[in-house]
Amino acid sequence: MTLLSVRNIASFYGASQALFDVSLEAREGEVVALMGRNGMGKTTTIRAICRLTPPQAGEIHFAGRKTDRMRPHQIARLGVGLVPEGRRCFPNLTVEENIKAAARSGRWTLQAVNTLFPRLADRRNQLAATLSGGEQQMLAIARALATNPKLIILDEATEGLAPVIRQDIWAAVKTLKGEGQSILIVDKTLSELLPVADHCVVLEKGRSVWTGSPDALDADVQERYLGV
Repeated sequence: MTLLSVRNIASFYGASQALFDVSLEAREGEVVALMGRNGMGKTTTIRAICRLTPPQAGEIHFAGRKTDRMRPHQIARLGVGLVPEGRRCFPNLTVEENIKAAARSGRWTLQAVNTLFPRLADRRNQLAATLSGGEQQMLAIARALATNPKLIILDEATEGLAPVIRQDIWAAVKTLKGEGQSILIVDKTLSELLPVADHCVVLEKGRSVWTGSPDALDADVQERYLGV
């Protein structure tokens, strides 16, 4: 069953058009990798889905509802959990308070997210502002999971993190995939991203230019659209 459907959306920042024609789908239980070089529209696409940067054309449906005219909090309540680039944890709240602030009833209780990320359990009474960047990323993921989303969106899941933390994040993503969590993920580490992805969407200059399975993402496609 299709959970998220994005059809031919266009978005602007003021007078500057950032997205021209982006389409993608995510099915229930599927991990979709949103890919492309820097500045190609990945974050803007995510912001359009969450209506933080409202699309000016096209349609977005989520869980059977047309969402491209909804407010961001309404989309979140439908079951979209966002882990934004930059984490954006509440700095003056503790780890536990950050998670509880977002919590809704369901599978991902405080105990469950602490099991997924034991580091957070060890730092539950620590202010978020005092955590390392990697620990803040874990907290941002835990906070999104605590909303018990139908779809969790990870924007730059492991960018700038230490190798040991990246391993923990990818282990968590694999656990979520194994439990059937629908995921839309952006990350530049193809060696880690492609093995967990069921489907890939590549953006180029604000347009979706390639879609397919990770196995079909051959060297020519990678060099043309993803190479530095």
